[in-house]
Amino acid sequence: MLGIDKYLTMQKKDIKSYPELLDNLNKSGKKFLLLFKKGSEQSDCALSRIRNLDARINATLLLADVNEVRDIHTVYNINSVPALLEFENGKLRNIFKGCHTESFYASAFTGTGFTSIKPAEGKKEKRVTVYTSPTCTWCNAVKMYLEGKGIRYAEINVAANPAMAEEMVRKSGQQGVPQTDIDGKIVVGFDKNRINELLEIH
Repeated sequence: MLGIDKYLTMQKKDIKSYPELLDNLNKSGKKFLLLFKKGSEQSDCALSRIRNLDARINATLLLADVNEVRDIHTVYNINSVPALLEFENGKLRNIFKGCHTESFYASAFTGTGFTSIKPAEGKKEKRVTVYTSPTCTWCNAVKMYLEGKGIRYAEINVAANPAMAEEMVRKSGQQGVPQTDIDGKIVVGFDKNRINELLEIH
């Protein structure tokens, strides 16, 4: 099984078709599907990062090689791999495209926020919320950027939560994602300079 069994406590299963995926998603709880292309640099990177995760990670990981499985990525409009799809109780919650750091994957699998850097003396830690949707590439870019800066954040998938989507529009007057709420100030899109300004980082 791709040589990762000895490293992870997570349950792993190769998926050969979309009907088989649906069968696995019918059970309750959180599950992850990694769509990858064996032999491609980015996919090998993702598999390697997941392989190196701490053995305490406990999750259900389904694996599908798009070289062999051709009826899954089209259903979810995935046009590039690797892509890690997060499902909860059978519903798609998030899509993480590309190869990410081990801490990013650990956070995704465990559902925990990233450990934030300690604020400068006398400064309060910023409250950060990122509004996202599963198919939003720029949403992943914002999250990866915050992670790289050691910023802890809450994520809200507006596609799965209409009430929070309405709240987001009330705050910014705009429907597009990503939107990042930093202590009540909204940044629409991936505006690195504005994010840095509000977080007081360089």
